[in-house]
Amino acid sequence: MKLSFLIVTKNRPDDLSFTLNKLKSLIDLSLHEVLVFIDDCKTTEAIVHQFDWVNWTISKKPLSASPSRSVLYKKAKGAVFIGLDDDAHPISEGFINNVEKEFGNNERLGIIAFQEVRGLFKTDGVALQYAKLNESYFTNDFIGCGFAIRKSVYNITNGFPVWINIYGEEPALALEVLNLNYQILFCHNIVVNHRIDIEKRKLKGRNYFRFEQQLRNSIRCYLVYYPNPIIKIVKLLVHNFGKYALSDFKYFKLFFKVCFSTLFQIFNILKYRRPIKKSTLQHRLTLRDLKY
Repeated sequence: MKLSFLIVTKNRPDDLSFTLNKLKSLIDLSLHEVLVFIDDCKTTEAIVHQFDWVNWTISKKPLSASPSRSVLYKKAKGAVFIGLDDDAHPISEGFINNVEKEFGNNERLGIIAFQEVRGLFKTDGVALQYAKLNESYFTNDFIGCGFAIRKSVYNITNGFPVWINIYGEEPALALEVLNLNYQILFCHNIVVNHRIDIEKRKLKGRNYFRFEQQLRNSIRCYLVYYPNPIIKIVKLLVHNFGKYALSDFKYFKLFFKVCFSTLFQIFNILKYRRPIKKSTLQHRLTLRDLKY
């Protein structure tokens, strides 16, 4: 089974170099391929010559994460696509064999969600000690820093949405996969290390950019996929107004910015409308949430 490892990157050449060196030690290039999309970043373009075994795609204009993935995934040739962030790499033993085994054992399996270990560690062995030894289970979502999807399943969805930029593309694709009656499996024994500095993130405090994008894309997701989206959108807005907009003036401004921009772009968003089955939404509620 040929695997395609796919990475979208921007402004993190050192992280990307680290990940690519890890992948080269893991894969057999006669069987597998690595594709990287550079989203308008000259500093990353400078390292391309160091990795001539990578299939590079370079965009001279910024696209953001989900549209970049949409472009990149159309170029992959493997039977299975493995999505990684540029600062994430596999650390579990038998990584490739376990991915192949899970897909081989279940023809209705569409996506494997990997276990994510966050943090900076001296070695992969140390990082692996922080993995949780839980049972695998069927879930309703996956995380972009580490997952696998069958090419045959991806190709019958609309793929990563071009109407979302970042923060929200995974739930959109997950809905489409579930709507096709395929399953999403969280595998505790397939592990990636997401090399983020947890302490630095805590010091940053409020993430206004993430708030804006998640609110924007959640509304869009309801408009595109839900048969009756109005009630869900109203509940979403009430929750975010009470929890965030009333607590901070910048959140307040971003809240109304999202509301007005959505109204202004409503007809463009509705061009992508593809309501899923009500039975899919009901089934989704019976599945365990993915714990990040």
